[in-house]
Order: sequence, then C-alpha cells, then structure tokens
Amino acid sequence: MASLTTDEAMRRAIGLAVRGLGATSPNPIVGCVILDPAGHVVGEGFHAYAGGPHAEIVALAQAGDRARGGTAVVTLEPCDHVGRTGPCSTALADAGVATVVLAVPDPNPVAAGGADTLRAAGIAVEFGLRADEAEAANIAWLTAVRRRRPYLTWKYAATLDGRSAAVDGTSMWITSEAARADVHALRGTVDAIIAGVGTVRTDDPRLTVRDPRDGALAIRQPLRVVVDSAGRTPVDARVRDAAAPTWIATAADVGTDHHGRVDLSALLTRLYDRGVRSALLEGGPVLAGAFLRAGLVDRIVGYLAPKLLGSGAAALGDAGVPTIADAIELTVVDVTQVGPDLRITAVPRQKEG
Repeated sequence: MASLTTDEAMRRAIGLAVRGLGATSPNPIVGCVILDPAGHVVGEGFHAYAGGPHAEIVALAQAGDRARGGTAVVTLEPCDHVGRTGPCSTALADAGVATVVLAVPDPNPVAAGGADTLRAAGIAVEFGLRADEAEAANIAWLTAVRRRRPYLTWKYAATLDGRSAAVDGTSMWITSEAARADVHALRGTVDAIIAGVGTVRTDDPRLTVRDPRDGALAIRQPLRVVVDSAGRTPVDARVRDAAAPTWIATAADVGTDHHGRVDLSALLTRLYDRGVRSALLEGGPVLAGAFLRAGLVDRIVGYLAPKLLGSGAAALGDAGVPTIADAIELTVVDVTQVGPDLRITAVPRQKEG
C-alpha cells in the first residue's frame, strides 16, 4: 500500500467526515485516518450516528497495534469528556500514537481540551491542516455551537424572474424532478425543516425526506416545525401525521416579538436546546423575509427554473430593505445545473462597521 502525506490523509478524513451529515446531531461530523510510522493507512473511520463510536475509535479499532508510533489525522479536536462514549483523547494516548494532526479546534467547552490532554501524554499535536476545508464541511455544527442556535439555510424555488407561484396560486411544479430530488437530499442533511402556517394551510406540505420516484420515506426524518403564532394549523394537516415528529411553534409557547408574532430568535434557541444544529427554512415569502430581516439566515439555496411568469407571488417578501443601499448582499459560493434548473448557493455578507 502506498504511503500518504498528512495532507493527503486529511483530505481523506474530510471526505469520510461528510458521510455522517444528517445523522450525528447534536454531535459534529468527524473523520479520522491513522497512519503507521511509514505513512501507510492502517485505520480510518467517521462518526456515523449520534451515540455511536466516534471517528477516532473506529479508526483505532481497525489499526490495532499498528497505530503505535504512528500519526492520527483528525478533522476536529478529539473530545476530552465522557458522554455516551469515552474521551477520544485518552483512546489515542492509550493506543500509543506519536503525533496527532488536527484541522479545527473544538468550540464546545464541554468536549474541548483534547489537545492539551494529548500534549500532557507526550504526543505531538499540530493544528490547522486543511482547516478551511474541514470548517466548510462541518460549518453547520461549528456555527451552531459558536452561536448557540442552529445553522439556518433558506431554500426556495422560483422562476428566472423570481416568482414562486403564478397569479392563480399554482406552484407545482416550478422546478424539475431532478431539482426536487436534490431538495430531498438537502433535507436529509438537516435536523429540522421549518415552514410557516400560511404555507401549511395553502400547500399542505409533508415536509419529509422522501424518494421522489416512489414516495418512499427515508429512515431518518428531521423534526418538522410549523411557525404558527395563533395556533391555526389544521388538525388534519399532513404535517401532523406520523411520518415524522412535528412541533407546532406558537407565540404562547415560544414568546413574541414586537409585532406579536413568534419570536424567531427564541424559536432557534429552543431548537438548539432540543439538539437541532442545522435547519432548513422552507416557509413562504413572508416567513423568509422575517428570518432575513432578523439576520438569522446563514445560507441560501435557490433553485431557479428556466421559466418566466411575469407576475404572481414573489419568492421573498419584506426583508427589511427600504432602499438599494440596504440590500442584503450575498457571496455566491456555488452554481450547479440540476436537470434543466440552476441551484445557486450563497451566504450573506457581513456588514462592515
């Protein structure tokens, strides 16, 4: 077997880590590659599901005695606490590795400190290898832990002129089957799907992860959240079925903003406390505007169909932008063609000053 550099091993570890997307919350995604003293891969693993063995434990189990004197390459600082599993820092030290190469420090104060424990055991610790890539792969969890609220993605579908529905209210289907399948894949990476009561009453969506070809439900389903200030969600709405857990978030339950509606910041805090680290906003234009106005959107994924309507409902409502100088500026990070449609991914730019 050819040997790997630590840089190549970190790239491999990041690729392993993303296999856990959507299944590890409230834990992070983590990948680990163990190299023996000659640089050969002797163990690798990723954190596959919450409560399961961590990436380092999986990789060490594969490596066995071959890890002694070798190098552990890990995307996130090894945990240093006892939760549902033991501390990975101690496991690495007990395995006799000589060096641990890390991408990103752990921002969780409960679990952080693994690097110090490793150094105290006489193990060389290096930080920062492919840190930007590891950060990007784990951005939802890292952002959530740092801000104590879920990483929120607003997803929408629209025509090329920005319409989400025609004048008569019809909106199925603006985008193609390929785009809809892509949306279900996106849903499968998050812990919660959020919609407003208006969308629920008008479209009666399921808000589940399905195979669009046959409607088969995925094994793991995100929490469905309906933002419903006055408790108007119909008792027979499909979001109330047994296909996935649902929370009807009312103003009485969450608290209100100065307009008397559900306090969106408090809503996200409550979701974080429930273990939600990433959420997908699929509500209509009014709710999307409210989240953007509150500065709570971290990423935008727009599916644009090569169609024109000229009139009808806009994809985005009032986002608190009275003049062009106040426009919410975005940085486009990806443009991909999905079937006949375009998927554009962007993040809000930080305001200067």
